[in-house]
Amino acid sequence: MATLYGVYRSRATRIFWLAAELGLRLTHVPVLQASKLSDPLAEGAPLNTRSPKFLKVSPLGAIPVLEDDGFILTESLTINLYLARKYGGGLAAQTGQEDALMQQWAMFGLASLEPHTLPLFYAAGKGSDEGLGIAPHLAALTQPLQDLNRHLGTTGFMVGDRFTVADINMAEIVRYAQFRPGLVEGYPAINEWIRTCQARPGFKAMWAAREAETE
Repeated sequence: MATLYGVYRSRATRIFWLAAELGLRLTHVPVLQASKLSDPLAEGAPLNTRSPKFLKVSPLGAIPVLEDDGFILTESLTINLYLARKYGGGLAAQTGQEDALMQQWAMFGLASLEPHTLPLFYAAGKGSDEGLGIAPHLAALTQPLQDLNRHLGTTGFMVGDRFTVADINMAEIVRYAQFRPGLVEGYPAINEWIRTCQARPGFKAMWAAREAETE
């Protein structure tokens, strides 16, 4: 059984969602972000990204991390593509071209969207835009959101004509933008798509577990 190091309140949500969709059992080892602790190296501190025990698993010191029979993999989008390829059935790429498209959209999301959607999530947590420089991120999102909206207006899904791991990866990047009132709603195809994705039992199971997490 593969082991996932991380917590729900991190980019591991993508992986937990995929696992829920697949009915895939993962051994979960909770690892907190060191930034959440006043002294991550203190005696008795919970396992975190600076703990020597965790750094033996992944010297990069970041979550999530997947360990699959001695194989260590980092980066949440890549972990999801790997798990889908291994266990995903219809959620995985069915052809070489679909595989390439799933990688393409993962890179698009990582490079063009997440650097600007994530600050919106952080701003919502603080309850104010003041001093957070949100305006440039909103401006930078205009073109990629238009591009994504146009793409989703074709079949309603990221790759092919069905829900796949590519939708999970992208939906979890776009979810951060939902914390900006009215932003996602301004793109009808994106809005319909992400609401459809988030109505799935797999997402609901992941979200309930995330909400129950205390740290």
